[in-house]
Amino acid sequence: MFWYDDEIKRLERKRAEMAYQPETLFYGSSSIRLWDDIEADFKDFKPVNLGFGGSTLAACTWFFDRVMAGYEPKRLVLYAGDNDLGDGRHPEEVFIFFQELATRVTKRFGSLPCYFISLKPSINRWTLADQFKYTNQIISDEIKNNHPDWHWVEISSAMLNDDGYPNAEYYLSDGLHLSEKGYLVWKNAIQSAFNADN
Repeated sequence: MFWYDDEIKRLERKRAEMAYQPETLFYGSSSIRLWDDIEADFKDFKPVNLGFGGSTLAACTWFFDRVMAGYEPKRLVLYAGDNDLGDGRHPEEVFIFFQELATRVTKRFGSLPCYFISLKPSINRWTLADQFKYTNQIISDEIKNNHPDWHWVEISSAMLNDDGYPNAEYYLSDGLHLSEKGYLVWKNAIQSAFNADN
């Protein structure tokens, strides 16, 4: 995990320099980190972007307490697990990382509304589509059955075209990271989830 240390130190400095207390923490991999308009897109929810590049759900769990130090949020939004599968981990491993992270969230914040963004279907990782679907299924079932504070944010189906493949308009040229149109899909889904919870 040492290769993430510079990124984690960056997030710790960000907290130390922050002049306000954010209400919404966006945490996870580069799909979060590269979301340059988070502050504008969710200004009514006082967000902060705590994404770090290349992070896995395993890394998000490992560094959770360090990154969350000093925050007292009203909600947490998470996107991670994509890179775990890309690195060759199995869906069941990602599931265990989710359970571990959910435990850490409760220990750190108590009862807190949390939102798990479903793993996105990307052009770059389409050969792993079945693993992504299975991971989404087992984590969404776990949330539904055992985690009342967690909410499932379904974005995967909305990112497919009429033929059932990832819509190229929603991705950058690398076929993995999101375009402005892709982020608009996410923004709408997350805001709907926030509104449904209020």
